[in-house]
Amino acid sequence: MSDQDDFLTPDPVTTEYSQDGVHYTRINSNGMDESEERTLAMFAHLGIFLNLITGFLGLLPPLIIYFAYKDRSRYVAYQALQALVFQAVFFFGAAILAAIAWVISGIFAIVIIGLCGIPIALLLTLVPIGALIYAIVAAVDTYHHRDFKYWLVGDWVRSTYES
Repeated sequence: MSDQDDFLTPDPVTTEYSQDGVHYTRINSNGMDESEERTLAMFAHLGIFLNLITGFLGLLPPLIIYFAYKDRSRYVAYQALQALVFQAVFFFGAAILAAIAWVISGIFAIVIIGLCGIPIALLLTLVPIGALIYAIVAAVDTYHHRDFKYWLVGDWVRSTYES
């Protein structure tokens, strides 16, 4: 396996000592210190929070970091590319699966509610037939000179008419 293919192999590291000779900073051969690499890698992974707000802009930070630092640090490039692929698969894959689940749930809900609604629909279908029969009874009663009063409607109409 070549050095170019192994992203986990650390870059050659040198140290840069401070003025006092005690404190030092690790500097990779590419000129980036270790804390800068870790910070960039962290921001590449934290780009996922933008997905929660915007739905898709979380892919931009790892993409930008990858293209900006791919020649400067294999570690940063590797972490950014990982974050990019993970977010793409996780968010878009999860969105597709969620959409499929919602469609299936919607179909099941329509079927179940439809099955539960059949008795109600049947009863409501009988209402006009019942009204037709009730009107026939009213017609027969009035034909025989009986004072017919519809339920709920008769008293209201009578009070309105007599006023």
